[in-house]
Amino acid sequence: MRTVPNIIVTGTPGVGKTVHCEQLAQDSGLRHLSINQVAKDRGCYETYDEELKTWIVDEDKLLDAIEDELLQGGYLIDWHACDLFPKSWIDLIVVLRCPSTSTLYDRLSSRGYHETKLQENLDAEIFGVLIEEAREAFDEEIVVELNSEEDGDVEGNCARICSWIDNWKSDQAKNTD
Repeated sequence: MRTVPNIIVTGTPGVGKTVHCEQLAQDSGLRHLSINQVAKDRGCYETYDEELKTWIVDEDKLLDAIEDELLQGGYLIDWHACDLFPKSWIDLIVVLRCPSTSTLYDRLSSRGYHETKLQENLDAEIFGVLIEEAREAFDEEIVVELNSEEDGDVEGNCARICSWIDNWKSDQAKNTD
């Protein structure tokens, strides 16, 4: 049984997943696991999508590459999807949202996203694709939706997640007594 949780921090590109994970890693002691970096470092790609100018991850290869780590617990999983992870590996899903499409547009534009990729990500945010994906793939009580629009949101969200981590650890300790 894990003594520290695994948490997925997900959302459309530009909502602040990495910023949240970096702050949470400092505040909580959990390790930041950037799935994009893992896929790059461990060669977990199938192909390159020319239209969207992005690599397509081989999900089976990716899961094989991180299984041993995640089974130990203590990870903040930073990625734009959550439904590929086995339920037994995950204790909390945090779906970050940016309700202001103009803010999100500016964030993605500053990254140099071309129009097709930019519009696809804005549509995903507008229609709540990732929150629905999370609710369909995991038990609803472990899925949390948090706004990540303004600078102060990161601090408040991280404090809330750290409180959840402390409660989770306390519950685990009680269950092993």
